Amino acid sequence: MSDEQMNGPADARQPDRRKQRRTMRRSGAVDGEEAVRAAITAMPEPWRSIAERLDFVIRSTAPQLTPRLWYGLPAYALEKAVVCFFRSPQTFGERSLTFGFTDKAQLDEGTWWPVAFAITELGPAEEARVRELVQRAVGASDREPR
Repeated sequence: MSDEQMNGPADARQPDRRKQRRTMRRSGAVDGEEAVRAAITAMPEPWRSIAERLDFVIRSTAPQLTPRLWYGLPAYALEKAVVCFFRSPQTFGERSLTFGFTDKAQLDEGTWWPVAFAITELGPAEEARVRELVQRAVGASDREPR
């Protein structure tokens, strides 16, 4: 896949965040499920399809998570604390969608562990890994940091 196919045209990589938020406020989608869907819909292909599938996997794995925007990014919170999020490559001109976790996820593995993953495709193996990580993150999110 070429750089332009993955990231879109160079002039479209940095969306006007203020304009996007204004539009979402006017439409009544300032937080929650509608805002997450609007953010995903605004993504170009192939990232929109990956984001839609990622949203489904996260929500079906942990229905107790509440979708919301977090710094303009699709995110999922447990009792108002964001546990995981993802961002389109266009956000920072990257070459892959980023799926990440906050410190509330408590995915601790010894003295160091990954908190973000690059996704270029989301097949069955990747979905299984996302499910595993989300289950661990939600199961451990109410514990105090170590």
